[in-house]
Amino acid sequence: MSAKPVDGLAQRAQPPLSGIRVVEVGNYMAAPFCAMQLADLGAEVIKVEHPEGGDQVRQSAPLIEGEGSAFMRLNRNKRSIALDLKSDEGKEIFRKLAGTADVVVENLRPGTMTDLGLNYEILRAINPGLIYVAASGWGQDGPLRDQPGMDIMAQARSGLMSITGTPGGDPVKVGVPVCDLVCALYGALAAVAALYERRESGAGQYIDVSLLEAGVSFAIWEAGSFFATGEIPKPSGSAHQSAAPYQAFRAADGWLTIGATTKPNWTALCRTLGLENLLQDKRYADSSRRHLNRESLALSIESVTLTRPTTHWLEVFGEAGVPCAPILDFGQVFTDPHLMARKYFWDAPHRKAGTVRQLGSPMRFSRTRVRQDRAAPLLGEDSAGLLAELGYEPSEVSRLVESRVVKTAAEGVSQ
Repeated sequence: MSAKPVDGLAQRAQPPLSGIRVVEVGNYMAAPFCAMQLADLGAEVIKVEHPEGGDQVRQSAPLIEGEGSAFMRLNRNKRSIALDLKSDEGKEIFRKLAGTADVVVENLRPGTMTDLGLNYEILRAINPGLIYVAASGWGQDGPLRDQPGMDIMAQARSGLMSITGTPGGDPVKVGVPVCDLVCALYGALAAVAALYERRESGAGQYIDVSLLEAGVSFAIWEAGSFFATGEIPKPSGSAHQSAAPYQAFRAADGWLTIGATTKPNWTALCRTLGLENLLQDKRYADSSRRHLNRESLALSIESVTLTRPTTHWLEVFGEAGVPCAPILDFGQVFTDPHLMARKYFWDAPHRKAGTVRQLGSPMRFSRTRVRQDRAAPLLGEDSAGLLAELGYEPSEVSRLVESRVVKTAAEGVSQ
């Protein structure tokens, strides 16, 4: 059901975080994806990048007019200042920028911002209301603190790779960088919560989020099993941890997923498949026994689903009220009629690439809109404008550009 405006309240034109300023010092995924969520919600996000190349995702293939395709989506709705944080003047500019900010988000290795003299304690002395989100692989303390931490390592240590894939198969990671992305979402949620709390206290705070703990937080079913029985969960392919039938099944021309875990759905599934005999089979008398005997149950179901194409089963299961869905590839997803009807995808302008198709935000508000502004900025595209906002005269901006402390998009970039 799509969100509807609340009766008696006019729809607001501005997104919910309008007026909030976020400074991002990020590379790759966690900090940029966190800041992207805040930008989508209306915050002004200023991305601080190194003058020599900027965020490494800028050069990740495929490139469009020399700009990373993924970067133009991951860093939408942001402004860019290219700033050398190792220089004294670069540090001073950053401190001034942080003094105007509500939130700082970074995903550098723990201790890096301290080495630069730009850590939370220093910035808090300038701006007591500052909320500082630090995303890292393993957290800001603990034995693993100083080890490099990337998504695949977090998926490995969090246990996610131990339950992903088929029984007896090679280790498999989740297809997307799930620990990176969920760490980012936790960081955005925590930032919004801290902004809410600051309305009462007037004080900012430091937020520590990690890829590892983000991954472990997913283990709801696995924790329920281990802490209750001591049993260590194993991979089960597409099957559910505690319910059946709930997995992928082969059809005559492909695959579909079925989830018939309630009594009405289970009954409807058996009748639709012509397997009414299963309703009397003691092995499948209730949910727990169906899960215990899920392998034999799956064989019985698949012996029938293999006889007809996917479209047939989607139609008859849909009519019977049995939850089901096809397994789509991303070519199908990105042209899906349902998503198109909901206007999930949108086109954002970019100074070099023209129009860039964007993934939409899953957040739909009844009164406030989610921001749909522009694709990612060019490296240093907003440097001069931001320095002017901080009080720097044009002559000072020119000197900083010449000294390589700051870079603007005009340098070496065709407009």
